[in-house]
Amino acid sequence: MVNVVLGTFFGDEGKGKIIDFLSENADISVRCTGGNNAGHTIYVNGEKFAFHLIPSGILNKGTKAVIGNGVVIDPKILIEEIENLKAHNIEVNNLFISDKAHIIFPYHIAMDNLLEERRIDKIGTTKRGIGPAYCDKYERCGIRAQDLISPRFREMITKNVNSKNTILKAYGYEEFHCEEIIKEYETYAAYLKPYITDTVYLLHEGIQNNQNIVCEGAQATLLDIDFGNYPFVTSSNPTIGGVCTGTGIGAKYIGEVYGVLKAYSSKVGEGPYMTEEANQIGDLIRELGHEYGTTTKRPRRCGWLDLVALKYAVMINGITGLAINHVDTVGKLKKIKLCVAYRYKGEINMRYTNNLEYLAECEPVYEEFDGNFGDISHIKKREDLPENAKKYLTRIEQVVGVPIKFIGTGPERENMIVVKS
Repeated sequence: MVNVVLGTFFGDEGKGKIIDFLSENADISVRCTGGNNAGHTIYVNGEKFAFHLIPSGILNKGTKAVIGNGVVIDPKILIEEIENLKAHNIEVNNLFISDKAHIIFPYHIAMDNLLEERRIDKIGTTKRGIGPAYCDKYERCGIRAQDLISPRFREMITKNVNSKNTILKAYGYEEFHCEEIIKEYETYAAYLKPYITDTVYLLHEGIQNNQNIVCEGAQATLLDIDFGNYPFVTSSNPTIGGVCTGTGIGAKYIGEVYGVLKAYSSKVGEGPYMTEEANQIGDLIRELGHEYGTTTKRPRRCGWLDLVALKYAVMINGITGLAINHVDTVGKLKKIKLCVAYRYKGEINMRYTNNLEYLAECEPVYEEFDGNFGDISHIKKREDLPENAKKYLTRIEQVVGVPIKFIGTGPERENMIVVKS
C-alpha cells in the first residue's frame, strides 16, 4: 500500500509530523519533489529535527528513506543533513538516493539570484537554485546523480559552466571556474556514491512485497507550478501528479491521500493570499504558532483558514482524509474566523482558481467561532475535545466534505489525536 501526505495550502502545514507518525509503521518513506527550498520540522523527545532533503521517515529505525527522482539535490546540504543525523546517533545506511535525481550547482544559485533581482514583480524565491536546476532538467542539460558519479561528469560540467558563465558575465556576475567546481563535487560524489541507486526498482520491489510505503510531498497545492497561484509558485508539482512522476510509482498503487493543513493559514513569499490578516491578529497568530520559515527563517504571513482553497486542494489531489495541525494554537484566540465561501461581484461561490484577476475581485465570506480551547495537548480522543474545538472541526468537515483523520494538539510527536474510522 502506498499512502501519500500532501500540503493543501502554501506549505509549512506541518507535514513532517504526520509523515513521522505514518512512518512508524512504514517500510519505506519517500520524498518526491522539490529541493532544499522546503523544510519539515519534527520534535522528538524535546529535540528539534529540520529536514530539507532527507525524508522525515528516516527517524524511524527500520524504515528505508528514499529521495526520489523528482527531487533536485544540493549535495552540500544533503551531506550536512546526513552528518547531523550521524551526530545524533541516527543510522543513515537506510538512505537511498535516486540515480535520476538532478543536482544543484553553484551556477544555479547564481542564476536564481540574478533572475529574482531583475524581476519587477518579485516571486519570493528562496534563492537556493531550485528553479534554474529544474530549468536545466527540462532544457536537457541537467546533471543527475548517476552523472555525478560517472566518468562523463567532467565533460558535462565543463559544458554547463561555460554556458552559464556567458550569461552571468553579461550581467556583471563573477564567472565560475570549472576545476574548482569539479574538485568540490568530486568530493561530494565520493561521499554520496554508496547511497545512489535505481530507486524505481527499489520502490516497486516494495510494492510487490506488500510493503507499507509513505510518500511525502514538499511545499503544497497552492504553490504547484500548474495549479498554484502562478507565477508565485514553486518549480515542481507538489500535488498528487508529482508523486507519480517523482517516484515512478503508478497511480493504481496509491491508497490514502492525506491533506495536511493548519487550523489557520500562513504563507511565505509574494502572491495572493485571500484570508491574510496583515494586522495585529496576523501578528498574534504568527507569534502563537512560531510562524518563521524552516528554510528561510522569514516571518510568515498569517491569517484565517480558507475552506474554498482547501476544497480546491481536495479536488485536485483526490484527498481522502485531512490532517489538521495547530488546533491548540488557534484555540488560544478568543474568536476564530473561518472562510466558508468567496463573494465575487456580489455573488457567493466556492470557486478557487489560479486566475489572479478573479482572485483580486473576490472577498472572503467568514463565519465566526468561539476559541479559548484551553490546554488540549494531553487529549487523545476527538470526543474529549472542548465543545468549541469540536464545533470548529465539524464545520470544516461539513464544508469540505472530507473527514479529519489527524488532529494536532501541540508541537511534540505525541501531541496528536488519531481519529478512528
